[in-house]
Amino acid sequence: MRFVLASQSPARLNVLRTAGIEPVVHVSGVDEDAVAAALPDPKPAEVVVALAAAKAEAVLPTVAAELDEAVVVGCDSMLLMDTPDGPQIVGKPASTEIARQRWRLMAGRSGELLTGHAVVRLSGGQAVARAQETMSTTVRWSAPSEAELEAYLASGEPLHVAGGFTLDGLGGWFVEGIDGDHGSVIGISLPLTRRLLAAVGVSVVDLWAK
Repeated sequence: MRFVLASQSPARLNVLRTAGIEPVVHVSGVDEDAVAAALPDPKPAEVVVALAAAKAEAVLPTVAAELDEAVVVGCDSMLLMDTPDGPQIVGKPASTEIARQRWRLMAGRSGELLTGHAVVRLSGGQAVARAQETMSTTVRWSAPSEAELEAYLASGEPLHVAGGFTLDGLGGWFVEGIDGDHGSVIGISLPLTRRLLAAVGVSVVDLWAK
C-alpha cells in the first residue's frame, strides 16, 4: 500500500515526510477555476473539498497504471476573509498588487483557512472507496509595517500560497497565532487525513516508512 500525494506543494510533502510517510507525488494539473465555476452556488467548504477531490481523481488513471494498492490524497486550501464586498474565499493572489491589497485587509485581523481533503483507495488498480472532508482553522495576523510588507511581497512567497501567507515560511513572522490544526494551515491536516484513511479501511501506521 502506497500513499500518493496529488499535489506539487513542498510544504505538504514536508509535513508528510516529517510524520513518517514518504509519498509518491503526482501533480494533478487540475483547472481549479473551471472546477469551482462548475459548482452551483457552493458554500466555501464545498469549494475546497471539490477541488481536493478533483485533484485526487485526476491522477487516478496514472496511479492505477503504476500501483495496484494505494491511497490517493488530494488537498486544496483557500482563505475565507472579510472584504468590502462581504465574505469571500480566495486562493493564491494573481499578482503582487492583489497580495498587497489582501494583506492590508488581513493585517491585525483574523480569518478562516479552509483546507479540503479527499482520499481515494485503490485496490487491484480500481477505486474501491472514497472519503472527503474540510478542515477550518482560524488564523490571527499581526500588522506588518509598510517596509516589512513590501519586503515580504518582494520575496515572491505570497504569490504561491493560498491566502497570500505561510505559517512555515517567511509569512510565519506575521502570524500571531492560530486556533485549530497548524498542519491544515500548512496544507494538510494529519489528524483529518488519518480519519479519512480509516474511513477507507487503511491504518496510517501501515503507511509509515519502515
